[in-house]
Amino acid sequence: MSRRLLFLLPLAWALTAVAQPQDDTLRAWWRDNLATRNLFGFRDARGEHGLTLGGRWRGIYLGVLSSEGGSGSFFSQELAFAGRLDLAKLTRLEGLEGLSAFGGARYRQPGYYADPNNAVDGLGLFNPSRFTGGTGWRLAEFGLKYTTPELFGCEELLSLKAGWVRPRQEFMDQDLTGFFVNNAVASSDGVAANIPFSTSFSTWGGTVEMRPTEWNSTKVGLFMSYPQGTDSNNNGLMFRGYTPDLSQNGLWFIAQTGANALFGPGELPGNYVIGAYLYQNGAGGSAGNQTGLYLLNDQLVFREQAARGDAREQGLKIGTLFTFAPSYNNEFPVYGELNAVYTGALPRRDRDSIIFGVAYAPWQQSPGASYALATEAGYRFRLNGWAWLQPYAQYIVQPAGTPAVANAAVIGLFVGVDF
Repeated sequence: MSRRLLFLLPLAWALTAVAQPQDDTLRAWWRDNLATRNLFGFRDARGEHGLTLGGRWRGIYLGVLSSEGGSGSFFSQELAFAGRLDLAKLTRLEGLEGLSAFGGARYRQPGYYADPNNAVDGLGLFNPSRFTGGTGWRLAEFGLKYTTPELFGCEELLSLKAGWVRPRQEFMDQDLTGFFVNNAVASSDGVAANIPFSTSFSTWGGTVEMRPTEWNSTKVGLFMSYPQGTDSNNNGLMFRGYTPDLSQNGLWFIAQTGANALFGPGELPGNYVIGAYLYQNGAGGSAGNQTGLYLLNDQLVFREQAARGDAREQGLKIGTLFTFAPSYNNEFPVYGELNAVYTGALPRRDRDSIIFGVAYAPWQQSPGASYALATEAGYRFRLNGWAWLQPYAQYIVQPAGTPAVANAAVIGLFVGVDF
């Protein structure tokens, strides 16, 4: 496995250095942000009618070098599609300005060899792959969104969204998580180990967001809660909630407020958020109400001048996340993570990124349990505007939260294409 990865490193470097089409049409396609570009004028045509479509494919090769279950090779992948329809453009009615319909679906590969935890034998929170939950095809979301074009002199002062939605996409979403493979950093963020909050959980609900100034936003959401919402067998179609026992359906309230700020003489941008939630889990009594608090930030700490007049921002960006929940009815009362991404660190590789992340959670839910910690590092080669390759390595300490399960070492390749 390690020999294969070492072979891919110089190959990726060579591809990104020399694979530049000479023909003007091919060059424009190569540099576009989407692989489909404007094939046969379809993108322009659908844009005139207010339709925006997009998709992406992500694949992860995971070579488990050592773990509780020994070594092995695994591969997991995700294919996702999303669309948005501007109803004002579609109907040519000015009264519908700001109103749009949205929808999305995805597919994740199921099977034994798609889940490296079959070897690692760790907690789901610290699974080495971000794509093992909610496998098979899944309806992600659909509904309506309205944003005020201008109100009281403020652009986009108020946004309303309702339908079948994913709370994880509405709250606690950070810029840097898309760079990482480990489930703790990329999807769960600690909260999903206590309540259904991963990218696989969809439910009925809505959000209200207010942006009274350019630097402040406040968002609240109310959703239906129900158990086993991320089960692969439901395909994201549990419109009635928990069908075997509807009495276990409940409500889930979450709110956050954040501030955007510019720091120092270089005016480095940062985003700081505090949020809280109240989740009814159907258990009844005090144990039936799970609460939590979270703090997060994304901060550019160093900016370097882009080469060759490139206007893209380069430098070091750091993100942190901390979650807190009562220990009597939450599996993980405390969780923390730190992520760092440096874009443009190497000469002539202005769009490449070096990544490093660490996630930690104490665990006291069984005799002998103590904590779990995951680290991840990698380098993302940007092939062009719509494709990249990312060799990476993970080391997970006590993946099951106890010294009884061996540490795990994983290397692999993360690949992405946008179309």
